[in-house]
Amino acid sequence: MSDTPPESPESPADFDAMTRDIAEVPAVEVIVTVAVNLMSAAAVKLGLTEEGDKYKDLDEARKLVTALAGLLDASATEISSFHAAPLRDGLKSLQLAFREASVVPDEPGQGPGEKYTGPIYG
Repeated sequence: MSDTPPESPESPADFDAMTRDIAEVPAVEVIVTVAVNLMSAAAVKLGLTEEGDKYKDLDEARKLVTALAGLLDASATEISSFHAAPLRDGLKSLQLAFREASVVPDEPGQGPGEKYTGPIYG
C-alpha cells in the first residue's frame, strides 16, 4: 500500500477552466438545470420511465420531490414565472404520481413537498 494519495485527473488548469465556464452561466440557468435534474431523478424513482418499476423507490422519490418543491419555493421570485410555471406544473405531476403510486397515500398536505406547495388532491 502506498501512503501517497492518487493523483487527481484534473489539473489546476482544468479546475480554472471549469470555474470560468460556470462563471459565465446565469444563476437562472443553474437553478432551472438543477430543478430539471431533480424532476428527472424523481420520475425514475417513481417508475415513470420506460424501465417502469425496475428503479422504483418511493422513499427516494419522496426526498427528490421534496427537494424540488423546496428549491422552487425558495427560488420562485428569482427565476420569473416564465421559468417557474412549467417547473411547478412538473412538480405537481410528480406529486400526483407519487400519490397514485403509494399503497397508503399520505393525507392531503403531508405528501412530498406539500409543506411548500400546499395540499395536492388527486
